[in-house]
Amino acid sequence: MKKSVWRNPFFLIGFTFIFVMIASSFIYSFVWGNEVRRLYFISVEGVVVESSPISPKWLFPFGTDAQGLDMLGKIIIGAKYTILTAFVIAFLRVFLSIPLGLILGTFLMKYKKYVNDWIDSFHYIPLTILAYFLLEPVLWEPFEGFSTSIVERFIIEILILTFLIVPILSALLGNEVSLVYRQEFILSAKTLGAGKWRIIFKHILPSMKEKLVILLGQQFMQTLVIFIHLGLLTLFLGGTDVDYQMVHDPPRSITYEWSGLIGDSFRYLQGAPWIPLTPILFFSATMLSVSFMIEGYVQATSGQSYYKKKFKAAYRQSTEIKVKELDKSDFQKVNM
Repeated sequence: MKKSVWRNPFFLIGFTFIFVMIASSFIYSFVWGNEVRRLYFISVEGVVVESSPISPKWLFPFGTDAQGLDMLGKIIIGAKYTILTAFVIAFLRVFLSIPLGLILGTFLMKYKKYVNDWIDSFHYIPLTILAYFLLEPVLWEPFEGFSTSIVERFIIEILILTFLIVPILSALLGNEVSLVYRQEFILSAKTLGAGKWRIIFKHILPSMKEKLVILLGQQFMQTLVIFIHLGLLTLFLGGTDVDYQMVHDPPRSITYEWSGLIGDSFRYLQGAPWIPLTPILFFSATMLSVSFMIEGYVQATSGQSYYKKKFKAAYRQSTEIKVKELDKSDFQKVNM
């Protein structure tokens, strides 16, 4: 029995966290702009007891960075860039892959094997490395400064990270569509005279609605992972600010987006671990929130647990592999 997703606690928890992060980011920027609180040192009776980077305190719950900037303020400012850009990329990936997958799974079924063989080669190419080489000329600030605006850099990065996945995602959806196309209710519709386009819009798409929502959430999380990888390679969302002076500062993020906060502070992991761990914590919380939303949506629409079903399938598969290995070892012992 279907229920409203807004009554599911898992969906509400995940949605609330993401909504609060985005809303607080816009409100913060509207009120204070990109200004971040600073705390250079803490003194007691005129004696400096701690200087930046300052460990987490009551008024600075995530501490400050090496320049004395409040980590929580930087996280809030960068939330809208990180979360919304990841959502746009995930949405475009699924949106562009749906028509290609539908055509591949219905009109081009006899060519699907050749297309899949060609697409499989993409699985052996590390996506992060490919994205790095394509985005480095765009996001790394040259000596003379950027020749593109920040909006143009965002658009270019969104398009590149979208089109890199569209072929793989289209092949995946094509396989799913071809499986649905062989179902009995589709065969019945064809027998009654329904054309392929009617079958697509009246039967296939409605039956794949749940899978498409799950796929959107998975692509969102995968995009966040790519952001982290690119951040560790010092390619930050919106551009990497590079200092070319003789005594230069390390590359930094222009927008305070979270991958940049990881990339330009990872060297503090030993001495001031709260600096890189704070954006990592919020990345993890965002991914967990999306997982909650997926779980809540599946529970509300199908009455089943998505992750429990995945766990059972993985456990069943591992059990079957172990049984086959035992049977093989027994066979070898008999023939020794």
